[in-house]
Amino acid sequence: MSEHHWNHLTDHLAFHSNFSAADFDAGYNLRARRPDFEESVIKVWQAGSEAARASLDSTLDHRYGSGERQRMDIFRCGDSSAPTLVFFHGGYWKSGDKSIYSFLAAPFTAVGVNVVIAGYDLCPTITVTQICKEAREALVHLWQHSAKLGLNQGRITVMGHSAGGHITQMMMATNWPAIEAGLPKDLIKAGIPLSPVSYLEPVRLTLAVNDGVGLTEEEAEAQSPMTSHPPVTNAPQLVAVGGGETDEFLRQATMYADTYRTAMRHIELMVVPEVDHFDLLNVLVDAQSIFFKSTCKLMDMPPNPGAAGI
Repeated sequence: MSEHHWNHLTDHLAFHSNFSAADFDAGYNLRARRPDFEESVIKVWQAGSEAARASLDSTLDHRYGSGERQRMDIFRCGDSSAPTLVFFHGGYWKSGDKSIYSFLAAPFTAVGVNVVIAGYDLCPTITVTQICKEAREALVHLWQHSAKLGLNQGRITVMGHSAGGHITQMMMATNWPAIEAGLPKDLIKAGIPLSPVSYLEPVRLTLAVNDGVGLTEEEAEAQSPMTSHPPVTNAPQLVAVGGGETDEFLRQATMYADTYRTAMRHIELMVVPEVDHFDLLNVLVDAQSIFFKSTCKLMDMPPNPGAAGI
């Protein structure tokens, strides 16, 4: 990772204070940076997801809550004792759908991981605060109904991309016994935030992004892992970000890892070379990539030993 001018800041939370509207837009309005987003990104993901749903052992649209989008797609590897990888999609809390991300299940089920792609209701129908509540409901449901669903409640890893990376961090900050009696403190065994939004205030100030989300200054503060929700678990984490992402997303990932890494809490920061915010997921699903192998290692699930490293 190259040296950036913010790397040695003592206060990452104040770095954006002199940003112009153009600076915010350049750092966070990612769709504007990919005019080919619908054609080159979404259509490719959708095609892979249709193929995954057609070929894998799955239970689709399993309901975990009363919200319209509170459903999950479960893809099984054939071993109910295998790790359970739960994925929350991105879209700045206001767009996206779980069905776009079924393609992520293919490489993981192939190496013996059960995969759950969780949907959630979107802003402005609900708030970011309520989205995090729905994500907790998804994990509680999975833990409580794991036997019926053919999943291992004792080997849950949470992964999310972009806004889903924020959700992942919020899940690592959740005191599960306080949510419901009988839940274990270590409900989550590992976390993998991908290109996470760790601090919401600069996102709130990016007009093109906050339009449709409706973050207030109070909610941005209250729902930021960097200000109000540090991890409450020492479960290991892998924070990944693309080397070709904006300085702001590199900073969002770096400050979380640097702030919350301790001698007891292993948090690895992985900068995946030469990919932007969206193409990061394409490297993730390459079973030959170091990125994919690292996620498997974190789940204590070695990938195919015959696969060559890259």
